[in-house]
Formats: sequence, structure tokens, C-alpha cells
Amino acid sequence: MAEAKLHGSTALVTGAGRGLGRAFAVGLAGAGADVAVADIDGAAAEETARQVELAGVRSLAVQADLRVRADAARMVDVVVETWGRLDVAVNNAGVAMAIKEAVEVTEDEWDGVMDLNLRGTFFCAQAEARAMIPRGRGRIVNVASICGSVVWPEPQAVYSASKAGLVHLTRCLAVEWIRHGIRVNSISPGVTRTPELFEQVIPVFLNKAPIDRIAGVEDLVGAVLYLASPGSDFVVGHDLVVDGGYTLL
Repeated sequence: MAEAKLHGSTALVTGAGRGLGRAFAVGLAGAGADVAVADIDGAAAEETARQVELAGVRSLAVQADLRVRADAARMVDVVVETWGRLDVAVNNAGVAMAIKEAVEVTEDEWDGVMDLNLRGTFFCAQAEARAMIPRGRGRIVNVASICGSVVWPEPQAVYSASKAGLVHLTRCLAVEWIRHGIRVNSISPGVTRTPELFEQVIPVFLNKAPIDRIAGVEDLVGAVLYLASPGSDFVVGHDLVVDGGYTLL
């Protein structure tokens, strides 16, 4: 069903050079979409693009620093100029910081997290919506975190605040843009095995979660495919939590 529904669509995934972003890009390709791969690491974006093409669809690699508003706009322009339109955007690019007491956080650390996780995602979504509005349809999926809705047991105030802001930003944009046919939603993963994972969060997660493992990137792909497909037409401004039950307890 997903393959039939996404065949012929064009998609963009940010932060897709590795980890979750790469899994989302390959998953969308497997569902039939042409996928543009954006990452600050151009070589990593090229490698993901090659993996996307193995699914028999078109791919495009774009090097972009999404902390820079002009790069976000250029990224979307490249997709539209190359393929004529943008149907689906997955705003996955983000950064975490090590567990650190709030009283010790520096201004540079605060800015580094907020500039990409919240400010950067907003300007990506803005550029994506500008490309989608003339066509009267589109889907934007923001990648948040369970830390945006619950307090992590260890000090993680800055990252958590950035993701809480992203969840609410998703709601605001969803209400504003649905009149243009653009559906904006988010997913909030639990602890997931990626190259950037801080190992110390694993026992904290497993101590509470009713499931007996952390997530693999493959556990998140289905959520993105659902929100990218017509099967979620009546889902607007929703944060889809995929956490093995952690936030239930």
C-alpha cells in the first residue's frame, strides 16, 4: 500500500547522511518516492543518495548547513528546480548535547542546539511550505523526541526545550498551513541506536520502558511513511510517539 501511494512523489530528507535520516530516505525510496538527500556532510549525502537509487528511483544529494537560513532555501530550490515540485519533506537534521547540568551550559552550547533543532527546522519548513503552497498540497514531518514531552531523568534541559519547542511549532504550522493542503506532523522517537547516541542514556531508558530494548532506525521508518502517505490525510498537527512505551510510565 505504501509503495503504491508514494510512487511518483518527490521527497526531501534533511540530516540524511547517516542514522535516522538515511533510514528515512531509503524507506521513502522503497515506497516509490524520488528522494533528495540533504546533509552538512556532502560525501555522506552522496552515499545515501547512492543507496536510495538502488530502489530504482531518482535521488539528489545536497550539501547544506541548515543553521544558515539561506542554505535551507537553496536546498528546497535545488529540489524544485530539478524535479519541478516537492511533495514530502522530513526535517530530521538535529543535534544533541552531552548530559550536562543546566547551570553549566554555555551560551555557545545553547545556541548550537537551538540554531539547528528549532530555528533551523523552522526555516526548512518555511522554505518547504513556500514550495508546496502553489500546488495546494504537501506533507511535512518534523523529527522531535520524547524529551520534548517528558523530563529526562538526567540533566538535558537545552535539548529537551528545543524538542518541546519543535513539537509545539509543528502544531502551530499545522493549523496555519492546512488551509493550503499541507499536513504538518511530527514523530517523537525514544532512545534509538544511531551513530550519535550517547551510550549513558540506554540504561536510563531500559530501567523504565516496558519494552526490553532500545529502537533501531528501522523501527521509526513506518511512522514517517504513514505521515508521508495519503493514509494519514486526517492527521493534522499530531506528534506520533514511537518509544516502546517509555512515556506511558
